[in-house]
Amino acid sequence: MICSTTSADERTPISAAYIPLADHYAGIIAYEKYRDQMKKAEFSIHRMKSWPLLRGYFLDGMSDMAFVMSPLAMDMYSQSPIFRWVGQMHRDGNALAINDIINSYVDLPEKRIDRKPNPKVADAYTRVKESLGRPSQVGVPSLLATHMVVLYKYLKEHGKTLGIGTGSEHDVVAVAVPPPKAPAFIQRQNIKGVAASFEQSLPWADVVETQKFGHVAWYSKDVMPWPNGHVECIALASDVAIKNKREALKEVIYYIHQAGLDIEKAREEGGDAMKEIAAMVRRHIPEHNEQAIIQSLRKDLDVINYKNLNVEIAGIKMIMDLAVEGEILRELIDLDQFTDDSFATKITIQ
Repeated sequence: MICSTTSADERTPISAAYIPLADHYAGIIAYEKYRDQMKKAEFSIHRMKSWPLLRGYFLDGMSDMAFVMSPLAMDMYSQSPIFRWVGQMHRDGNALAINDIINSYVDLPEKRIDRKPNPKVADAYTRVKESLGRPSQVGVPSLLATHMVVLYKYLKEHGKTLGIGTGSEHDVVAVAVPPPKAPAFIQRQNIKGVAASFEQSLPWADVVETQKFGHVAWYSKDVMPWPNGHVECIALASDVAIKNKREALKEVIYYIHQAGLDIEKAREEGGDAMKEIAAMVRRHIPEHNEQAIIQSLRKDLDVINYKNLNVEIAGIKMIMDLAVEGEILRELIDLDQFTDDSFATKITIQ
């Protein structure tokens, strides 16, 4: 790590709240590689145990930034418009994992690259419901997650329905499961012989597959195709930070974008470069095993990317419209008011 000649006392504190997901790796890498090079910002990251805790922490003014799933961010904004969307943390990046019981109906291809969102899992949900006499549960990080939008779209396209929290008439019911607890959720049900699945951000689906108690069924990029990858977790900054810490905030966002490109370069190189990225991540998220991180970032699968991280209204509008249609979000928001594009960088699109 290169040390700066600027002391921390002369820099402006910028704190960011995050959840342990591959979605937020660029924030971790920016902290690990560049915090001592920053001339204007004294950058810190703070891991949250759950989305509700992160929501409260950020809205209470405990952090300047938060890395948040886009529907959750829009719901937060509709209730408390005291922040703006200033960038993205990644594109694409979540996956459906199923346990052995559901896979007995599906029989997934051996190679992950061949696993696509065809009707098989959707049909398996209906067959499991008929067998159980009730819908099975699919764990999502929040009922206001982008993952809910992806699931809704997948099931709708195959003539199936998604219950939100409850709903015996639906083919499958989504329940909130904090991301770090998702592997245990699917493992417990597997041991009991009960069908279960989860739709979570990477690398949790890869964790269950590498540890052999679940299977990656498909990736969100194939359900939600979008130029450069669909919008998922986004970077928020409080209005107070935007007003009072603009230059420091701009520097942090620049280095998050640079860290995204560093991850992309490591994905291209593989080997030691990927192991170095994994080691930096594991200092903050030790439960992400090295193999799961590497599998999630495989370039041949290309199921998450950290390029083109500037705000993109058309991309988030697609998410918002589907979320409202699926009754995941209660109302539309004014995306022009929600968005601050003044923190865009050129580096992220090179």
